[in-house]
Amino acid sequence: MTSPAPPATSTTIAETVLVVEDDILIRLVIAQYLRECGYKVIEAANGEEAVIVLKQAELKIDVVFSTVQMPGAMDGFALARWTRQNRKGVDVILAGSPSRAAEAAGDLCESGPLLSKPYEPRQVVDRIRRLMADRARQT
Repeated sequence: MTSPAPPATSTTIAETVLVVEDDILIRLVIAQYLRECGYKVIEAANGEEAVIVLKQAELKIDVVFSTVQMPGAMDGFALARWTRQNRKGVDVILAGSPSRAAEAAGDLCESGPLLSKPYEPRQVVDRIRRLMADRARQT
């Protein structure tokens, strides 16, 4: 899977993205692409690993980018709920293919899940940038 060249950035991006994806190849591609775009990236293979990372209050995490369907006790919806309850101010982007998942996740994500799998890395970056711009306007 080859990702498109990252968009050019004129400034250093300080945001940190927690990428939660059980498929290691997909996770590696999107994490590398986000790094090339200037984001700090932390990776987790499932919801349980993501919660371990999110419980570290000293880590500044701006966005959780997670797939909806994951193995284990915590899927993307449960992770989004946990994040909303325990890490205020962290935005959540869910990616998944089932239309039911997209509808059900609308109240968990800031602007609804605009991404479906398979997703293009550039779409992920565009979505994160929009979330960060919205957050900056609100402060």
